Amino acid sequence: MAVALIVEFNIKPGSHAAFDAIIREHARLTKQEEPGCERFDVLQPTAKTGRDESKVCLVEVYKDQDAFKAHGANPRLAKVREAYTDLITDRKITICEM
Repeated sequence: MAVALIVEFNIKPGSHAAFDAIIREHARLTKQEEPGCERFDVLQPTAKTGRDESKVCLVEVYKDQDAFKAHGANPRLAKVREAYTDLITDRKITICEM
């Protein structure tokens, strides 16, 4: 059974560009390096006035539990989290079965 993640980040004011660069590179490398990653989209929420740069959302899909566990064990993931820690105020992760 496929595993999907929905991740919502709250970004500190003035930190959107730096966070966006980190997370988009992470998405690119995950899709490139992890054969079990079927999808990794970076979504930019909008508000009535345009882009809401206080948030960024991710949708990740892994082919099965083993692929999801392999992603969690990838040493690069810890480095990515360390790189963006000072750029966010909160992170919410929802794990779903597909």
